[in-house]
Amino acid sequence: LTKEASPGLKPPSPTLTAINLNTDTHQWPNTLGDYPELKAKGIHSGTKNYGGPVVTAGGLLFIAATSDHKIRAFNKRNGKLLWEADLPAAGFATPAVYAVNGKQYIVIACGGGKLNKASGDAYVAFALP
Repeated sequence: LTKEASPGLKPPSPTLTAINLNTDTHQWPNTLGDYPELKAKGIHSGTKNYGGPVVTAGGLLFIAATSDHKIRAFNKRNGKLLWEADLPAAGFATPAVYAVNGKQYIVIACGGGKLNKASGDAYVAFALP
């Protein structure tokens, strides 16, 4: 880290990358997360992350994992960011997908606590359209 606590690597780092296991080729990379102080300068840097993605049968990839307190949805085929929402604390966990009465939901534990981020104690659920 730099003296300002920013990553000491040239952006973007880290990335979320889709790999085709049949051909051993990278399908797409996407920078994952932002440090607010770098984003204010127009730098999409990526952040350290803890947690993995979950993919729905409809092709949506959901991931929180970043230190910027956001959860995001990507198109699993091309990596396009489709949606993001703020969380009350960092979601350093893998989201879960479940259904109730035919309606699908995604839930994430927002515990924070790593990387000098505030701790949280919330679970946040979103309904999928």
